[in-house]
Amino acid sequence: MRLRLTEEEAAFREEMRVFFTTEIPEDIREKVRTGRHLEKDDFVRSMQVMNQAGIAVPNWPVEWGGQDWTPLQKHLWHEELQLACVPPPLAFNAGMIGPVIAHFGSQEMKERFLPATRNLDIWWCQGFSEPNAGSDLASLTTRAERDGDDWVVNGQKTWTTLGQHADWIFCLCRTNPEVKKQAGISMLLFPMDTPGVTLRPIKMIDGGYEVNEVFFDNVRVPGENLVGEVDQGWTQAKFLLGNERVGVAPVGATKRALATAKEHAVQLGALGDPLLAARFVELENELLALELTALRVVANSTDGKPHPASSVLKLRGTELQQAVTELLVDLAGPFSLSSGSQTVPEWAAHAVPTYLNFRKASIYGGSNEVQRTIIAGTILGL
Repeated sequence: MRLRLTEEEAAFREEMRVFFTTEIPEDIREKVRTGRHLEKDDFVRSMQVMNQAGIAVPNWPVEWGGQDWTPLQKHLWHEELQLACVPPPLAFNAGMIGPVIAHFGSQEMKERFLPATRNLDIWWCQGFSEPNAGSDLASLTTRAERDGDDWVVNGQKTWTTLGQHADWIFCLCRTNPEVKKQAGISMLLFPMDTPGVTLRPIKMIDGGYEVNEVFFDNVRVPGENLVGEVDQGWTQAKFLLGNERVGVAPVGATKRALATAKEHAVQLGALGDPLLAARFVELENELLALELTALRVVANSTDGKPHPASSVLKLRGTELQQAVTELLVDLAGPFSLSSGSQTVPEWAAHAVPTYLNFRKASIYGGSNEVQRTIIAGTILGL
């Protein structure tokens, strides 16, 4: 395995590093660095700067704003973005519905939505999970019934991340209840202010309102807003989830968080504790192993298909991400109980909310239990 970048690859990495550290507004990067809440405008400004430079959606087809980069270049783009404390392009736009429309949508749908999606002029949210259809997504019961040229949608979605900011939703609906459950699903697009759409926030364990419930009561959707063919939503959903799991190991962000934790430990004079020092060394070694695995994965993903080891990246990546947030709580000590206080160091006040928020990392993008099953079957042959 080649572990050293070529001169061209090293130059590309430096180009990305310079761009992210000089072109993205410093106030946004500082919020990410300190773990403060990002407003909608922060995401929009950041993504629009990237879009203006042509690097917001490198995974899209070139004719719709993508880049003809190698998998390694995409990996370097993603890692440098994280290291520079830059919010990634909004996943719902850049990694989910954008690629779906580009692949399955009509020419008219592509022209209507893709430029605005790429520039975050439209903020999308994801209408997939339901109260009784999360891991078993094919059991969804939200239904869409044909009425003339329109569809009429009734049902409920949950865990709709950042739905409070969304202009439009891409929604999986059951359009044929008479066939096998995976075969009777379609994807519809409609504005969140359509009559009959109600959004209700869900309070998270960290005290924030990141996710929502969404209810549909006789929501009328024009027939032209059906993505692709009727009853092909399951195929589109699998395609979307495959894109969602690209870059699932947040190596850059975790390296940055661990380096920041070490800075705090030095300031506290805590690295003299051999047990604490050993934790840092162990995490640094684990991150190095994860980074090398990520490089191996991208080096063997030239056919565009997910590499089986991507499940290892998701599993170990989220475990290390959570381990670093736990380390920060331990470093903060009693200060970590003062969440939101103005009298303790800012990083310490954010330690517990961040730790609690990242419990979700074991679930999204395919739960860690599911990843273990994939590893057992595709890698270990069990």
